[in-house]
Amino acid sequence: MLPDIVPGADIDASGECSFCRARSPDTQATSAALKYRENLEATLKAARNHPGSEYDCVVPLSGGKDSLYLLHRLKVDYGLRVLAFTCDIDLPPVAWDNIRLALRKLDIDHVVFRPAHGFLTKLFRYLLCNQEARGAVYTVSYVYAPLFEGAAIRLALEKNIPLVLAGYSPGQPEPERMLYEFDPALIRSEDWTPPHLVESGEFSADELAAFYNPLKLPKNTPFPRYLAPYHAWDYDQEQVIRKVTELGLVQRSSHANPIVSNYPINWLMMFSDLKHFGYNPYVPEFSALIREGKASRNYWRLATPLVNFMIRNKIGLGREVRRSMNWLSLAEADLRITLPRGAYDPPLLRRA
Repeated sequence: MLPDIVPGADIDASGECSFCRARSPDTQATSAALKYRENLEATLKAARNHPGSEYDCVVPLSGGKDSLYLLHRLKVDYGLRVLAFTCDIDLPPVAWDNIRLALRKLDIDHVVFRPAHGFLTKLFRYLLCNQEARGAVYTVSYVYAPLFEGAAIRLALEKNIPLVLAGYSPGQPEPERMLYEFDPALIRSEDWTPPHLVESGEFSADELAAFYNPLKLPKNTPFPRYLAPYHAWDYDQEQVIRKVTELGLVQRSSHANPIVSNYPINWLMMFSDLKHFGYNPYVPEFSALIREGKASRNYWRLATPLVNFMIRNKIGLGREVRRSMNWLSLAEADLRITLPRGAYDPPLLRRA
């Protein structure tokens, strides 16, 4: 599964990588997960019927399997008043089909925020032409993720909602950004505007205002907590796909497949990283899930070469590479790494 060109892989003669050789029962991780679970259960119980608000939690809804199943668990299993929130950043049609079906099935209110098309085009083009050292997936993901994470926090503040609950699976996002909960200091006292975007001089103050900045809010603002429940619950990727299919939250199981439901621009990001690094940037993440028994090794051993073939040849779903390049008026030579590691990270994460 893990190519030997992945930093730190160090695959031996038997085909085993250093991460598998070093793996041992992690009692510290087990203890942390137990603490997360206890905290989550108490938090969800305390949030039920939160006074002064129509809702108990905001759930960022992308139309992928994890956010769909999270809606079900929070409303049906925990009895919370859920407000679904979608930031429309180039979502594929299958994701919108999933969203509409699940919302009807669960009878949940929904808010959609659609950033200006011109701003998104300018932002994605700039990021792909000025990637930081970790490549396109890291650069773009960790600029547009704060965009919609911050928008969810703003929505929670506007409606006096105490929790934002995200469908991040274990390993998402990067551990330095979040393990179960965003650092409250990040939510209360850190400007989320990516530093390099400010320094570049390419974006106006109005454009940069799209990013969340709590320093502009009143001092006594009651900030929400931002949690990732799957970091506390037991998680199995295949089981989540089965559950959303059985519950009728998707039309068919293929619609819950992350390969199908992810942002179309993600194919261009993977294309760029394959070009620069020679391996798919999601392989380390999926390999870690496999090691932890949370994803199928057989499935991803078959799917990864197929996905890479489609990307490199721009066929099948890989045609999205060409579509995104046309949308952003990019040539392959424009996909460049020009910046040091962490150029877009806010100061708190740089210090971490």
